Amino acid sequence: MPDTMENQSQHSISLSESAAKRVAWLMTQEDGDNLMLRVAVHGGGCSGFQYSFSFDDQVNADDRLFERDGVTAVVDEMSLELLDGSLVDYVEDLAGAAFRITNPNATSGCGCGASFAI
Repeated sequence: MPDTMENQSQHSISLSESAAKRVAWLMTQEDGDNLMLRVAVHGGGCSGFQYSFSFDDQVNADDRLFERDGVTAVVDEMSLELLDGSLVDYVEDLAGAAFRITNPNATSGCGCGASFAI
């Protein structure tokens, strides 16, 4: 089971070893020593909410930081409420390679795993 990252509030997410390795590799491609993986939730998608991944070098007042193997993930407080207890993973299979979130709060999701409902 992946290590749970430290958090300032009671909500947390985890980053798998595979996800941390992939983020670290992508950061070398971006020449971004100060970059963090921003994980967010936005309204939309075919199930009501959709996941978003991007690189960011800024920390906002409502952000929470999580670290694994030298990689930092940043999540805003509103998204973190919807992601609490989630695992961010990086998966390579016959369908392709992608970051995937296992969200225990989701009651349903779309086939591609990019959106969910609560």
